[in-house]
Amino acid sequence: MITKRQRRVADQLREIISEVIRFEVEDPRLEGLTVMDVTVDRELEVAKVYVNSLKGEAAREEVMAGLTKAEGFLRREMGRRIHLRTTPELRFFWDETLSEADKIDALLKGVDIPPADHVTEDGDGSA
Repeated sequence: MITKRQRRVADQLREIISEVIRFEVEDPRLEGLTVMDVTVDRELEVAKVYVNSLKGEAAREEVMAGLTKAEGFLRREMGRRIHLRTTPELRFFWDETLSEADKIDALLKGVDIPPADHVTEDGDGSA
């Protein structure tokens, strides 16, 4: 179960990481990057950062390489802006939510639902 403190810290980390990537990281591989979610463990030692890019799935490897390179800088900036006993280690993951939503949308569009028969007020379908 996630505690209020974990959720609060995770939200702060998401804001900080997003801001630093957007305004301070100059790596072109990280342009259009969105931090979708951050979760932290109970001890606040590890932060799992879920990201996605406007460039789509094709940029996945490139984005992850850019994040790996920027990890030290991001962690240092995080440590300066949030006051915790230790600065959490960052682990980056590609967020699959958007691609899963696209798959579900495509499946729903492919479903052929026949129109409903006219139902009367008494609910028996007869006129």
